[in-house]
Amino acid sequence: MSKHKLSLKILGLLTAGLSVTAGAAPVTLTIESWRNDDLAIWRDQIIPAFEKQHPDIKVRFAPTAPTEYNAALNSKLDAGTAGDLITCRPFDASLELYKSGRLAALNELKGMENFAPVAKAAWSTDDSKVTFCVPIASVIHGFIYNRDAFAKAGVSPPTTEGEFFDVLSKLKGKLRLVPLAMGTKDGWETASMGYQNIAPNYYKGEEGRRALLAGKAKLTDPQFVEPFRLLAKWKPYLATGFEAQTYPDSQNLFTLGRAAVYPAGSWEIASFNKQAKFPMGAFPPPVAKAGDKCFISDHPDLGLGLNTKSPHAAQAKVFLEWVASKEFAALYSNALPGFFSLNKAPVELRDPLAKEFLTWRSKCESTIRPTYQILSRGTPNLENEFWVVGAGVINGTLTPEAAAQRLQKGLSSWYKPAQ
Repeated sequence: MSKHKLSLKILGLLTAGLSVTAGAAPVTLTIESWRNDDLAIWRDQIIPAFEKQHPDIKVRFAPTAPTEYNAALNSKLDAGTAGDLITCRPFDASLELYKSGRLAALNELKGMENFAPVAKAAWSTDDSKVTFCVPIASVIHGFIYNRDAFAKAGVSPPTTEGEFFDVLSKLKGKLRLVPLAMGTKDGWETASMGYQNIAPNYYKGEEGRRALLAGKAKLTDPQFVEPFRLLAKWKPYLATGFEAQTYPDSQNLFTLGRAAVYPAGSWEIASFNKQAKFPMGAFPPPVAKAGDKCFISDHPDLGLGLNTKSPHAAQAKVFLEWVASKEFAALYSNALPGFFSLNKAPVELRDPLAKEFLTWRSKCESTIRPTYQILSRGTPNLENEFWVVGAGVINGTLTPEAAAQRLQKGLSSWYKPAQ
């Protein structure tokens, strides 16, 4: 074969190879998630925006039910059938996935510099040296209220503890509405929307939370007991039969206009916007007295990580880099009002209720739920214990002091700094 013919043959082979590459089917990435409520938003808004820029990468959002997510994900990871991208719960559940080699380190991922250390804390190792998920969003606690009900009762959003109970009394006295929409049957609401909502104002947010972690404060200290005393005062303002009232019952009670105030997480905003037929407002947890510094629970809720067994790791990193961008932050925050971007870049929100929640970041200091980092790794699980004692305090079957003693005793039984 002459050199000329050989060159033509090589050129032909190369051209054929290029043609195969150019004509190759796009790679499809699969996202594992527990957020099945968000399926339409990912399918119709978020993924199309990415695929428009990256036509060679397709993305499939494949959620499972929230209560089944952890077990389903672990089964898939064991079987080698899990998706390329893993939606990360905050703190220990995802940390265990990283430690077991199922989530990749993402320190070098382009865009990780867009997140402050506190934003990455929920998806970093205890020494903060490795981050294994891209932070996506946090949720903020507070109270959502029925503006019409407040107007009829002639009350304004309370700013202090005294004003809070005064408003509840007037709502109860003047209107045939339940003042507070919360039950105790499921338990977790009494922790998340009850104690962890109002307590940071008393133990001073991160100062108190970090003191607990370091063993320099105890759950029996006054700043941790006082929020339980306030929760006990909620009982007269709850619906009749609140002990059997579930989380969906409380949501319906409020959105049907039968209750005036809903102890909330901001994740409720999107669904409440669809269901409630009255104007809504929001106020942050009232402080003990006028002039006190305010603190809010601004809790990291979800991130996105890379399955170490993904056959499409390069393409998955391209998607993760986009998730770490300002463009994604704005798109996600407006598509899902009430889930607030953890990206350092400011985001202009369109939803008025979400905007109201977000303003609290500039007025108050943010903290995270005190039970989520390290303190629920042992047995008894501190977070689960909060569910039990929170319900007990509101039901009147447990005193605030007894609740605090039970929590501290359980924590001290396995957590050395607390002993």
